[in-house]
Amino acid sequence: MLSKQIVRSGTAIGALIMESEYGSSKKDFTGKLTISLKEANETRYWLRLLHKTDYLQTKMFNSLNNDCIELVKMLTASIKTSKSR
Repeated sequence: MLSKQIVRSGTAIGALIMESEYGSSKKDFTGKLTISLKEANETRYWLRLLHKTDYLQTKMFNSLNNDCIELVKMLTASIKTSKSR
């Protein structure tokens, strides 16, 4: 079921970010953020699929997709910062 996939990947983003706060090392912190980034990209995939198959209206798709894009940007910046320190 597609809706279950998007719930799983979408909620994993936040859970992994919360987990990263208590990472056992800088590498663990960065690793969890990287997995969160992958989940955000997976969520964008499911959103596009739901939109293309008319399960998600354009207005809702645009809103959710824009939110995902912003998350991807923030996570990417955080990962780069973490790796550079």
